[in-house]
Amino acid sequence: MIKKKKFLKEYHIEKEELKRTGMKWDELNAIYDHYCQLEGQLKRIGKEFVNDYLYDIERAGIHSYRYRTKQPGHLIEKIIRKKQMTPDPYQYIDRTNYWKYMTDLIGIRVFFLYREDWIRFHNYITSVFENNPECYVEDRLMDFDENPDHYYIAERPKVYRRTGDTRIYDKRLIDIKSDGIYRSLHYIIKYKGYYVEIQGRTLFEEGWSEIDHDIVYPYFQDDEMLTDFSTLLNRLAGMADEMSSYFRRIKDMKMISAEKEEKPEKASKKEKEDQKNE
Repeated sequence: MIKKKKFLKEYHIEKEELKRTGMKWDELNAIYDHYCQLEGQLKRIGKEFVNDYLYDIERAGIHSYRYRTKQPGHLIEKIIRKKQMTPDPYQYIDRTNYWKYMTDLIGIRVFFLYREDWIRFHNYITSVFENNPECYVEDRLMDFDENPDHYYIAERPKVYRRTGDTRIYDKRLIDIKSDGIYRSLHYIIKYKGYYVEIQGRTLFEEGWSEIDHDIVYPYFQDDEMLTDFSTLLNRLAGMADEMSSYFRRIKDMKMISAEKEEKPEKASKKEKEDQKNE
């Protein structure tokens, strides 16, 4: 159970905002209590997921990963926020079904050294999980598959692309959304009865995202100075990603050039050895 006054203060929520959701505090408390009991099971499921599919990072085509379950207080905050922003899709959310609406109770981050490496992970994850558009969820209640043994991709994969990004994403494979400064891949997997959200980004982008989330989001998005600094840091992260890609391209060019130079030398040595043997 959570204290209403303390919660509203901690999460910067006004009483009128809560009232506009149409949800009773008792119902939100019931969701909170139920989730506290469920969280241990979700942690085990998250661990099993990474052990089964991500532990071998070479096979998965990633640099590294980490995972977590959503904190109970953040769950209640998100429900309140969603009920305000898009009330219709969340009209019937309650203690008996909230996990059918929330796709990020189990959240996994996968990281790439180079932004172009997204395609390796995409090809991997869409090969180990069913990716059938007929299984994509539109209505959270009506389309929820009650079979815990049916593992599949529950939404069309999407990427939020930064303004100014080069065209490294294939719209035939993934929905491309331009979001200004945010870059991240998103996959929703139905696994063992619950949704698992996978986000993919580069190490530099993750650094910016963590700082922005700690300082700006969600309570200081209207602070002009903080958002300006965050935008600047995001540009630096983007430049670092660009430089990383250039580094790799230069290395690849040098290796190709070295191989071309090496071939005539090998041929010449072989010719001389053949002449000696004659």
